[in-house]
Amino acid sequence: MTSPGVLVLAATPIGRVGDAPPRLAEELAGADVIAAEDTRRFRRLASDLGVEITARVVSYFEGNETGRTPQLLEALEAGQRVVLVTDAGMPSVSDPGYRLVVAAVAADVRVTAVPGPSAVLTALAVSGLPVDRFCFEGFLPRKAGERSRRLAELAAEPRTMVFFESPHRTEAALLAMAQAWGDDRPGAVCRELTKTYEEVRRGPLAELASWAADGVRGEVTIVISGASEASTSQLTDNASLRAAVDALVEDGQSRKDAIAAVARTTGLPKREVYQVVHSGEDDED
Repeated sequence: MTSPGVLVLAATPIGRVGDAPPRLAEELAGADVIAAEDTRRFRRLASDLGVEITARVVSYFEGNETGRTPQLLEALEAGQRVVLVTDAGMPSVSDPGYRLVVAAVAADVRVTAVPGPSAVLTALAVSGLPVDRFCFEGFLPRKAGERSRRLAELAAEPRTMVFFESPHRTEAALLAMAQAWGDDRPGAVCRELTKTYEEVRRGPLAELASWAADGVRGEVTIVISGASEASTSQLTDNASLRAAVDALVEDGQSRKDAIAAVARTTGLPKREVYQVVHSGEDDED
């Protein structure tokens, strides 16, 4: 009976080729199958590393991940060594790979990794914000209403938060964060990490949003300080509750959904948030 193969999740440089761990070249040279998010970019990387590729190279990206996973699992079960690489950083962290890992684990196939560059940890380390506790939130939803709902759910999160964002949505994301969490919440926008034009902008959210209004280029990672006890408690005063609900309504949510989102964020009963919001409307009348 053939012994199962090995799935290797191989981290690739997020900027400089020289940051590639030595073991990356070893794994690429010894692979039976290489699954690459972008095969052309992968071959350039292999050339830069001076690695001669003898493995079968297949594409593995968001558009074909579901269909390609069973094929790669078949190779693993046949005893082959499959190396998975994405365009930059660690596979499966906001990149293709999670489905294949789940399938391999379910089939009792060994899964290992080549540790290496990570935009999440690099941005966190240089942000100047607390690093003792943090969470990775990936990409925010593109639609304004869904984005506001997600941010409302995170308003009381005490840990430092790390996000990925596209350059053309960075300003909108920062403005939405400022609206949801306050203009003064500290943050850092890390652009083009480890590359020639690396830039880290630090400051309160309102200031960062103003900076981003001029346009942002390159790969972007955003790091935001977690909520303090004081900022969390402020969310529970009546004026702040009304403002939070109004902000979500302005972004397209129904008032019912906005009240439910604010209730989840603050930990208050929906009935109480409803009464506060509608009592405010009565006061205005």
